[in-house]
Amino acid sequence: MEDLAMPIRNPQRREFLQLAGALAGASLLPGLTETSFAQGSGSKHLVVSLVPEPSGIYLLANNPSLVVTLNVNDGLVTYDNDFKPVPQLAESWTQSEDAKTITFKLRAGVKWHDGKPFTAADVKFSVELTKKSSPVAAATYAHLTAVETPDDLTVVLKFDHPSQALWAVLDGAKTQILPHHLYEGTDPNTNPWNNKPIGTGAFIFQEWVRGSHIRLTRNPDYWDKGKPLLDEITFRIIPDAGARGIALETGEVQYAPLPAIPLVEARRIRSKPGKLIAESRGWEANAPIYYFDFNLEREVFRDIRVRKAFAYAIDRKVLANNGFFGFAKPATGPVPSYQPNFYTPDTERYPYSVEKAEALLEESGLRKDAQGIRLRVDNLPIPYGEDYVRTAQLIQQQLKRVGIDLQLRNFDVGTWITKIARERDFDTLSTFGASFADPQIGVYRRYWSKARQTASGGNNSGYVSAEADKLIEASLIEGDVERRRSLIHELQKLVESELPSISLLELEFVRILSADLAGANVTPFGAFASFTDLTFKA
Repeated sequence: MEDLAMPIRNPQRREFLQLAGALAGASLLPGLTETSFAQGSGSKHLVVSLVPEPSGIYLLANNPSLVVTLNVNDGLVTYDNDFKPVPQLAESWTQSEDAKTITFKLRAGVKWHDGKPFTAADVKFSVELTKKSSPVAAATYAHLTAVETPDDLTVVLKFDHPSQALWAVLDGAKTQILPHHLYEGTDPNTNPWNNKPIGTGAFIFQEWVRGSHIRLTRNPDYWDKGKPLLDEITFRIIPDAGARGIALETGEVQYAPLPAIPLVEARRIRSKPGKLIAESRGWEANAPIYYFDFNLEREVFRDIRVRKAFAYAIDRKVLANNGFFGFAKPATGPVPSYQPNFYTPDTERYPYSVEKAEALLEESGLRKDAQGIRLRVDNLPIPYGEDYVRTAQLIQQQLKRVGIDLQLRNFDVGTWITKIARERDFDTLSTFGASFADPQIGVYRRYWSKARQTASGGNNSGYVSAEADKLIEASLIEGDVERRRSLIHELQKLVESELPSISLLELEFVRILSADLAGANVTPFGAFASFTDLTFKA
């Protein structure tokens, strides 16, 4: 297959400023001039960078989709600074003594944006769909036995075992509440309302002009009276990182909730905040881990010596410092070290060693040819910006030292998902995944054989391990905190030993905000929270 990789040019600060100066007087966003969103104009119009353009809005657990989804649609709960649930569509709840029955009282008077009333039937449909098909939350609902709706504003969830992770998946990102009157009797994954969503949230979807923007307007009937504080949101799709940076510098874009500019620029903004602020709070509940997946359907990767050779050949410190400009640190496993309730340092380590990598490759029978190449394989970097492609290029260079020719294939988001999840047309991929606040939500999907290969990153490697499944499934029903923690520790040790996927880095994501904004959500869930409280300073 043709190599689609293109060299990435990383502009230095001087070049960046020269370009900014040249374009300072021109609007980068046709039809959206600075006065159209200025506080003094009488309309509070926020322009937001969205990168990359999502492949869809509803029923996708990727970051660009969720940033839009959670402004259009509320979940049962959201979270506070201590990651405790805060009412949204569920006004209150009670839990039985054995934690097997949870009863939600829903908020009265809430309407979908098409005017239909929000009821318990919507929650029942959505929870059952989540249990059936969500790569993120399905494991948590695995022992859900019934969803009862005694009346229009009451929902009762019944489990045959308590689930310690349940409260971490009840938000609108992981249990999306859909309008059952538009989805029932359809294939939810291909329902046309996924891309013109009807929600219950603070903002109403107006249009999606592919390659240009997504526009939302204020919901005048939102249940939280007086909110939102903004009148309109335009999510701008600006493919070029340099242009995104200039739009932020000139004020044409005021907010980038997802990584949007070269990290070297984010580092500068952090060190000298002025018109722009670099905010790292708000990502703790996401807990992103950067990793390298093997397609275990390929015969060569069924040899553990080959997988371990890759791990020894990749210098994590170089990736952290030169790939992500210090906004990362080497990982020792799939659970980030800043989650002490679940993390264990007692895993097999693979310190950078060309010698060990080459010895393992020799032992596996992969000899160098006349060009010094032992193995030719491809890699699909996640298409979320130049930082990921640059880091994949660093991995490419490092693997070349041990005779592995890694060919990068770059695609748009939709094609990348298709290649991985549907066609299985890849040898390796380099990507990141959210570990979330509980490993059951984000980590298990990488290793559980029952996690389907989906757009949201469910077991992309195709790893099948009876031992891993046993540990995962035992932890799903374990009610004792310490015993469950021990099972999670054992899973980390197992997967770092068998290595179907190499956990490379703990990432630190950064949001860029205009200093003219107030009300940014800085809770652990803040990067994805609705812009309900966001506004321009007076």
